[in-house]
Amino acid sequence: MAKIVVKGKNMEVTEALRDYVEKKLGKLESHLDKISSMDVELSTEPRKATNSRQVVQMTMLVNGQIIRAEEAASDMYAAVDIVLEKLQRSVERYKSKLYRKDVIRKTRREKARQLEATAAAEAAAPFEEAGISRTKRFQIKPMSPEEATEQMELLGHDFYVFYNQDSSAVSVVYKRKDGSYGLLIPELA
Repeated sequence: MAKIVVKGKNMEVTEALRDYVEKKLGKLESHLDKISSMDVELSTEPRKATNSRQVVQMTMLVNGQIIRAEEAASDMYAAVDIVLEKLQRSVERYKSKLYRKDVIRKTRREKARQLEATAAAEAAAPFEEAGISRTKRFQIKPMSPEEATEQMELLGHDFYVFYNQDSSAVSVVYKRKDGSYGLLIPELA
């Protein structure tokens, strides 16, 4: 369960209001399992008219991403309900984005496996005299170093050869011992 912080600004948060907010957020939390924290700020903005404006601001930290919603109404409970609806829509957008990314990753991973299998099947006869025991052929497509790094991670390799669309040359990204990445851009001597 994520840490829920409910605080008031220009008002005191009653126990009933705090329980209401926590109960509503508990329902929202069941949709996401990686919520680090939930901050709720309830405030009252006085107006010239007799009733004041009730403002609710909710901020969630999910997997390092911030999801935030704010709404105002004449009643604090109504404002909480409205902002939770907004937050729910944001959570649904976030989850669909994660799902799309997961599908893309799985597709890329499967294509990479197929390429590896094809390359292994097409391996040329070994060049015994040079000490080369295996030759691997593969197709490369233009991509950025960032895409190549992501592809390398998806394959679980320590390096990745690609056609660098930025430098229009074959390049290599590799994982360094300290966990960072390196980029090799060869130049003709």
